[in-house]
Amino acid sequence: MTNKKEYNFPSCPIPISDYPRVLLAHGSGGTLTNQLIDKIFRSVFNNDYLNQSHDGAIAQISANKIAMTTDSYVIHPIFFPGGDIGSLAIHGTVNDLAMCGARPLYLTVGFILEEGLAMEDLWRVANSMQRAAEEAGVQIVSGDTKVVDKGKADGIFINTSGVGVIEHDQSICPQSIKEGDCIILSGDIARHGMAIMAVRESLSFENTIESDSASLSDLVLKLIKSKVTIHCMRDLTRGGLATALVEIAKASSMAIEIDENVISVREDVRGVCEILGIDPLYVANEGRFICFVPESEAKEVLAIMKASPLGNDASIIGHVVKGKKTLVIAKNQIGTTRIVDMLSSEQLPRIC
Repeated sequence: MTNKKEYNFPSCPIPISDYPRVLLAHGSGGTLTNQLIDKIFRSVFNNDYLNQSHDGAIAQISANKIAMTTDSYVIHPIFFPGGDIGSLAIHGTVNDLAMCGARPLYLTVGFILEEGLAMEDLWRVANSMQRAAEEAGVQIVSGDTKVVDKGKADGIFINTSGVGVIEHDQSICPQSIKEGDCIILSGDIARHGMAIMAVRESLSFENTIESDSASLSDLVLKLIKSKVTIHCMRDLTRGGLATALVEIAKASSMAIEIDENVISVREDVRGVCEILGIDPLYVANEGRFICFVPESEAKEVLAIMKASPLGNDASIIGHVVKGKKTLVIAKNQIGTTRIVDMLSSEQLPRIC
C-alpha cells in the first residue's frame, strides 16, 4: 500500500456562514471583491508584488523596469454602442499598464468559446481586437483557445495579459500620494456602464449612449514625457470613481475629499442612472482615469490633459488630506458632505 502525503490546508478566512458560495457581488469591484482578494487570494499568494495594490505588478528585470497585468472579460452583450468585448479587452489591459506608468508593448490573449458561437461574431471580435491593438501601439504575440459545451460560457470570454516597459524614474503607485495632492479626473463618468445597461434594458433615448472605451496610453505617455510629477493614477473600471478613490485611500493610509459639483456626468447618462436608481460615482468607465499630482503642478497637468480628445473635459475634483477614520468624503450638490465607501452588492453585473 502506498502512503500518500496528507496536506492540512488552513481554514477558509471568509466565514462560510456569511458567504458559503461565490456571489455575483464578489465580482463587483466593491467590498466583497476586496474581501475575496484580501482574505483568499492575497493571503494564499502573498508577495511584495501583489502587495503593491496597483493595476499591475512592477518588477525590475536586469536593467529594465517592467509592468505586467492580466484581466478577463465576460461582458454581456458582447457588442455594444461604442465597442465590443474585443476592443474592450485590449483597452482594459493597455490602460492597466498605463496606470503603472508603463509604455504597453505586448499582449497575450486567451479565448474561451462556447459551442454554437457564430463564426461571423468571432471574426468581428478578432478584427476589433487587432484594430484596437494597432491604435494602442501594442502587438498580440501569443494566445490560447478553448471551446466548452453549449451553455457553459455565454458565447465568448476573453483573458488578456500585458507587458510594458517603464522608461522613467517616478514611483507611480498609491503609496506615493501626499497630503495636498490634487486629484484630476480625465473626463465625464458613468458612460460605459450606462451604455451597457441601456442596451440590456432596451431603454431608448434621443441620442444613443456610447461607451467611453478607449486606450489611455497615449495621453499618459504625454504626461510622463512632459516631466510633470505624477504620484498615482487609476483607471475607473469596476466600481467606478468611488471605488477607485476608496482603494487608493486605503492603500496609502491617506484621506481624500472630493467635490461632486465639478464631476462631469452627461445629462443622458445621469437620466439613465436616475431611472435605474444608480449613483454615477459607482458606475464603470473604460476610458477615464484619475491622476494624483502636487498642487503646484496641477494646472500644467490639466492643460496637457485638456489638449487631448480623451481629456478635454478634465477637471480637478478634490485633494488629499491627512488620514482620517473616514477615508473618502464628498461634498454634494446641496453643500453637505457624505461618506463615500465601497458598495457591498453588485449593481451592474457583466459590464466588463
